[in-house]
Amino acid sequence: MPRFRSAYPPEFRRQLVELVRSGRTPEELSREFEPTAQSIMNWFRQAERDAGKRTDGPTSAEREELIRLRRENQRLRQERDILSKAAAWFARESKANPNGFSGS
Repeated sequence: MPRFRSAYPPEFRRQLVELVRSGRTPEELSREFEPTAQSIMNWFRQAERDAGKRTDGPTSAEREELIRLRRENQRLRQERDILSKAAAWFARESKANPNGFSGS
């Protein structure tokens, strides 16, 4: 789940990208609509990457995969740390009770 909600729906972004493709400038669109010219230009560049016309950054699909993999790495690190602590605890317990009986 994203940390923040996008202020502008995807369809609105697509329409502004199409207007830029038709020759209107982001500055002109910014005055007419609410988003900043920089936001509109960012949307345009990302749409160009997704269409394969630019190679100066990841596509949306690549960005989503990167986010998913980073989350998975974080979860796996947490699991590894928990298992490491549990193994250390069991090792201490087995040394304290050589017969394997804890008395509980």
